[in-house]
Amino acid sequence: MGGMSPPAAGAAAQGGMGAMKSMRYTHMTFFWGKNSEVLFTMWPGTRGGMYALALIFVFALAVIVEFLGSRRADACLAALARRAPAAGGLARAAVHTVRVGVAYLLMLALMSFNGGGFLVAVAGHAAGFLAFRAGLCGGPAQVEEDRKNDPACC
Repeated sequence: MGGMSPPAAGAAAQGGMGAMKSMRYTHMTFFWGKNSEVLFTMWPGTRGGMYALALIFVFALAVIVEFLGSRRADACLAALARRAPAAGGLARAAVHTVRVGVAYLLMLALMSFNGGGFLVAVAGHAAGFLAFRAGLCGGPAQVEEDRKNDPACC
């Protein structure tokens, strides 16, 4: 069988054991500690302040996902769609695209398997749900009131 020869000795030294020295260990189970990588190589690293910033960033991503999926955001887009159907459809598609992108970015951040990051993401989803879907910042109760006051609404 042509082309199935073993690699040369030089290639084994370059790509084999020589490459093992530069490889970093990636956790495949949840771990607790500030020494991790979230989204980017060497970020937050070993600095506590950067770890706190990474946790704030993950929290904000989770809140944004909940806001973009809320009824209040949908009601704003529906009002735009009533005035200009084409622009409303494009706006809804754009918001959906941003929401999916942010959700995937949040998922990638959670793949660092850091326990603190996981807890902060769950807390961010809970805070976003409480704020935007449970009625604190114009959730379902506000949308129902908007429907009663606007005869053109569905």
